[in-house]
Amino acid sequence: MKLILFDCDGTLVDSHHNIAEAMRRAFAEVGVPYPGDAATRGIIGLSLHAAVTALAPEGTEPGTLRRLEEAYKQHFFQLRHEPDFHEPLFPGAREALEALAARDDVLLGVATGKSRRGLEVLLEREGLRDFFVTLQTADDAPSKPHPGMVLRALEETGAEPHRTALIGDTRYDMEMARAAGTLPIGVAWGYHPPHELRAAGAAEIAEQFSHLPETVESLIPALEKPIQVAAGNTGKGK
Repeated sequence: MKLILFDCDGTLVDSHHNIAEAMRRAFAEVGVPYPGDAATRGIIGLSLHAAVTALAPEGTEPGTLRRLEEAYKQHFFQLRHEPDFHEPLFPGAREALEALAARDDVLLGVATGKSRRGLEVLLEREGLRDFFVTLQTADDAPSKPHPGMVLRALEETGAEPHRTALIGDTRYDMEMARAAGTLPIGVAWGYHPPHELRAAGAAEIAEQFSHLPETVESLIPALEKPIQVAAGNTGKGK
């Protein structure tokens, strides 16, 4: 049995606008200079603590970082209940999930920097919960690119690393997959450009969601043998 893990933000759903808006509001509330939406785009996929730490000025006190985290959570919750809130699935996402879930040799899961509450809300809203047999979030393991989320998914499902692939849009996803000994597959529609994904070890880049089942099918033979883990790439330290 093969396990296919999906990142969420930037891979399944287009959430950059909402994440950036919540960050803008949080930094303004706490009185910390906001580094801009481009910087926020670059940290999507990390856990909230790692993201806030990366965005805040160097040397920001731990207490201020905690206030930023709490302010972000509150503002994102508020955004979710505003009438113009929009966090759409990328075109073709549902159809690709349906095609992969229909295979009798594949299990699907999620490994995301989102909180578990945020992920559950999204999956219930979009009617996707039944596609996935394992959900790994920033509440369960260290931030990407640490391999903890993938290792937990392997433990929960009984899948083997060399029979597992991770599909994501950031270098953090690619580094996490490689650190866990699993196959990294990048997507071109997310928040890090394809050349960064390839530099981080992506085995292949899917250009559109409609191409994803075909991309996975073409890489199935690669899931039949152990995957080389890059020397020194443990995912630790972030």
